[in-house]
Order: sequence, then structure tokens, then C-alpha cells
Amino acid sequence: MKKVLCFGELLLRISPYIQEVNQDPFSIFVGGAEGNVARALAGFGVDVQYCSALPDNFMASHIMHFLNSQGVGTKKMIFGDDRIGLYYLDQGADLKGAVIYDRSDSTFAKLQPGTIDWDSVFEDIDWFNFSAITPAISQNLADICLEAVKAARQKSIKVSVDLNYRSRLWKYTGSPIPVMKDLLPYCNLVMGNIWSAHILLGINIDDQIHTKGSKEAYLDQSMTVSKEIISQYPSCETVANTFRFDKEKNQILYYTSLYKGGHFFETTDFNIGLINDRSGSGDCFMAGLIYGVLQNSHPQNILNFATAAAVGKLLERGDGTRQDVDAVNKILLHYL
Repeated sequence: MKKVLCFGELLLRISPYIQEVNQDPFSIFVGGAEGNVARALAGFGVDVQYCSALPDNFMASHIMHFLNSQGVGTKKMIFGDDRIGLYYLDQGADLKGAVIYDRSDSTFAKLQPGTIDWDSVFEDIDWFNFSAITPAISQNLADICLEAVKAARQKSIKVSVDLNYRSRLWKYTGSPIPVMKDLLPYCNLVMGNIWSAHILLGINIDDQIHTKGSKEAYLDQSMTVSKEIISQYPSCETVANTFRFDKEKNQILYYTSLYKGGHFFETTDFNIGLINDRSGSGDCFMAGLIYGVLQNSHPQNILNFATAAAVGKLLERGDGTRQDVDAVNKILLHYL
């Protein structure tokens, strides 16, 4: 079985939660984009390890025990001093907006280039996944990501990256584009959306796209952006984009696209009502893509499964999913 390694910061999320009178008003969730991907992959039956940096204390032990119970391996973890990063998110809010980070002095944030033994971390690994959140934290983390993707290339390990843009994190550089342009040549699967591709990679998009506002216009732009990424970065084999639009209160229109081997694929509309949590849906989409590629599925089937996994996550509370393959396929059957 192919083995996947996810690398990124493990976080604890604190969110208000409306409960009965006299009960505590907050919930705590284990979070972090790459950890969410790892949990989803484990639910899909993939052999997955998670590499992060944690303080050597009882909190880290409890978190690793939880990850292990979810099927995620933690033998690649790195330990140090200090603290676990936190973030605060209002219930149901979008991470791109109403989020407060408290992670600047975490164990992970203090990692230094040259201190991770990538030969050891990549032992028995076939696929490496990270996101643009990690190089957004600091120049040191950007340098560590570059170490990682270079080491993965040397070992013929496939690399996937999520172009998730967090404006509240990119503080150390005037533009994220040079940082991401150094990392993309080593990536085989790129996921994001047309706007993150513009902000993080400098890919031009139609400045009238919102005025046009049609699904056809968005998908045409997705194809153009996907072709441009593959043209600029020949190692990239697959580009996937998501489109998520708010409709009425707590309802979402969701559809996605995938470009691979010179062919463009798209999904039907997923109209989702009464969502529970926006956090982690993109991570489930990434996990679905990786799972489909590892299964050697047809690109349309890869895209359909990944999209259904993302939709299923919107119906769950917390950052990580508890879906398995059967649960995702049930959602898919409901929409197709």
C-alpha cells in the first residue's frame, strides 16, 4: 500500500458553541490543514503519517493518542519546547475572514532550517503533502518546505500542495509569489482556486470574472489557470480548483474542476443546505484527490469523490472529518 506523509502545524481550535444554560460556552478541536488531510486519508483506508512539531508534554501525548485513534501515524513527529499553536474561530465562520491566530511562538513556528532529518522522515513514504499555510508562517518555514520538496524529488516521492491563502499569515515578505514560485517546480498535484493561484503564483485572471458570474465563466477561467500552471511548472500533472459560493443563510453552492493529461473535468452543482462547519472542507477535497490518484481512478471519478468528501465535511462539526469511503460514496450518489 502507498504511504502518505502530511507536514504542517498541528493547532488547537477554540470556538464558541451555543449550549444549554450553565454549560461551558466553548468547544476545542484538533486542527491544522495538513492534519485534517491526514485524518481524512486515514478514514479512506490510506496508510498516512503526520509530521509536525509539538512540545514534549502531556497535551502533545493526548493529541497524538487522538490522532492514532483516528488511524493517523505519529512516529514522524518532532518534539521541542514551548507550546501548541492556537486559533480562534466563530462557529460556522470562514477561515479566510473571521479567524484569530495565536501561533507565532509555537514549537512548530520555531523550527529551524537544517534541523529536520528528511531521509528519516521520508523513509517508506511514497507521497508528500503540504500547504501554502506553512511557508506563510515565516521565512524559516518556507526554507524548510523547500528542503522537504527537494528531498522528496530526490527520492521520487510525489508531492501535492494546497494553495490555501491566509492573508493574516503572510507578514514577513512583501509578496508570497517568489516564495511559492520556488516550491511549485517540485509539485505534482496542485489544488486551490483561481484567486489563490493569482495571489500566490501571479497567474493572471479575468478581472471581470465576478461581473460575468456564471458557472461557465468560472470554469473557463479554471481551465485557463490550470493550463498556465502546468505550462509554467512541467512537474505538475494535475490541477484542481474549487468554487464555493454562499447562497442564502448557511447554504452553499459548491462545484469543482480538474485538469489532467490535457483533459478538463468538472462536477455537477452541489447545493448544500444547513452546513455545520466550513473549516476543513478543502482539506477533505485534497485528501479525496490524493486517494483517487493512489487508486489510479479515472480523473472524473477522482474529482467526483473528492468533491463529495468536501461536501460531507461541511455537514460535520470540527476541523477533521470522520467520513469513510462508503459515507463519501453515499453523498456522491445523492447528488449524481
